[in-house]
Amino acid sequence: MNHEISGQRLLPRPAAATHAAEPARQFRVQLSATRRGARLARLLTTEQLRSWGLPFETPAQIVAELAANAISHGRVPGRDFRLTVTVKRSADAEIDTIRIEVIDARSERLPVPEAQQPTAEQESGRGLLLVAAFADRWGTVSGPPPCKTVWAECDLSTHA
Repeated sequence: MNHEISGQRLLPRPAAATHAAEPARQFRVQLSATRRGARLARLLTTEQLRSWGLPFETPAQIVAELAANAISHGRVPGRDFRLTVTVKRSADAEIDTIRIEVIDARSERLPVPEAQQPTAEQESGRGLLLVAAFADRWGTVSGPPPCKTVWAECDLSTHA
């Protein structure tokens, strides 16, 4: 049973979970592929995680970098990007994970995880290096066409 509450979806925990705890939480918003949209993504994530009583500094930095990439490299005129922030608990451990997903409209422009390190003179090219440094895991998923999803996960036990 899912409930839609002002942009957040409360999802029940799997039946295999043996502990009585809050259900997973999800926040989803579609934003314009502009600098203002990227800034709003970071601010809305900060406020949502704060309202859930969770640490927000590291996830907000990841959102800022992924949203900046979406508007810089994944932008298609007239198309928005979507941000999803999900808090989930693994069934076998009591470790909450924050999963951040940014979906843009340029599936043909996948980020390269082993990107070359930018030189000191270059003004850009450090966003995914920062995501890799802040996140416990990150990656990409293609589709549905013409979209791609760039995601990152933070285990709260290491970022609390």
